[in-house]
Amino acid sequence: MKPSYTSDAMRAKVQGIAVVECVVRTDGTPSDCKIARSLDSTFGLDGEAIKAAQQWRFIPGTLKGEPVNVRVTIEMAFTLR
Repeated sequence: MKPSYTSDAMRAKVQGIAVVECVVRTDGTPSDCKIARSLDSTFGLDGEAIKAAQQWRFIPGTLKGEPVNVRVTIEMAFTLR
């Protein structure tokens, strides 16, 4: 799922990339998501990036054939057309 624009961010014409860090659990779900590099904390785009990342599903990482928790970094791009 792509992150959503807030109406305030659209009006301010904010564009760029927010970087989100998450831990991918052994079941493929992300947890402990936080902003590693902020794009916009004023108009809500950082929050939208976290919301989108939390809805993603991953193939879990493995170590010696067993699923393990893995920290991942995700770049969420916000562009106006």
